[in-house]
Amino acid sequence: MGKLRVEVIEAVPEGHARVGLELEEGATVRHALVAAGRPAARDVGIYGRRVAPDTRLADGDRVEIYRPLSADPKDARRRRALRRRR
Repeated sequence: MGKLRVEVIEAVPEGHARVGLELEEGATVRHALVAAGRPAARDVGIYGRRVAPDTRLADGDRVEIYRPLSADPKDARRRRALRRRR
């Protein structure tokens, strides 16, 4: 079987953490997370598209671990609009 080169990226408060990996063909997002030493994440994606942890990877994929939003975007827009009115 061949090898796949993928990277796992996680947003952290200081910026981002990136881990390059070489996995066996047929590997899934879950395999990449385990190999990168990252906990099983609820929200993951490949190049900005949310996927399930059992999604098979292709050579060159970038697995992204999404963190929860710190604020509700709708509430943030409302607060900005109120500040502008004053």
